[in-house]
Amino acid sequence: MLKKKIAMLGAFAVGKTSLVQRYVNSIFSEKYQTTIGVKIDQKIVQVDETEVTLMLWDLYGDDDFMKMKSSYLIGSSGYLLVADGTRAETIDVAVKLHEMASVATKNAPFILLVNKSDLTETWEIQSETINRLKQKGWHVIITSAKENVMVEEAFALLTKRILDKPSFQ
Repeated sequence: MLKKKIAMLGAFAVGKTSLVQRYVNSIFSEKYQTTIGVKIDQKIVQVDETEVTLMLWDLYGDDDFMKMKSSYLIGSSGYLLVADGTRAETIDVAVKLHEMASVATKNAPFILLVNKSDLTETWEIQSETINRLKQKGWHVIITSAKENVMVEEAFALLTKRILDKPSFQ
């Protein structure tokens, strides 16, 4: 059985823990949970004939991305960048985290999740911003941990991209 480490990266309170809890345990809590350090969950998934244990590293959110320890990313097969659609600055944090993560993970596959699609009437992130990132080759998925929109699909797509990537180890 394969084991793959996936890091969850993003600013403070974008929904990283909520996305992981929705994916792993099929639950959503309105109560905000601050992640201190790193919380690790796992989920066993089937991709074609391959059984994969996903080790989900939910890393603490910090708007000062320089404090994020790149050592947490060592060994990551891929990562999910998470931004909060209701807070425009979280996309900037995600872009900066991507710059660090792509070096630390040697360009591992990643997907940007723009979370909180259940609150689109209060979104600050413009579709032009998302389209610009897509034009740069980013894969962007609009999610809602609360309403379970595109959560399973996002993790499944990242897992598939990880398995499709040639390994250089």
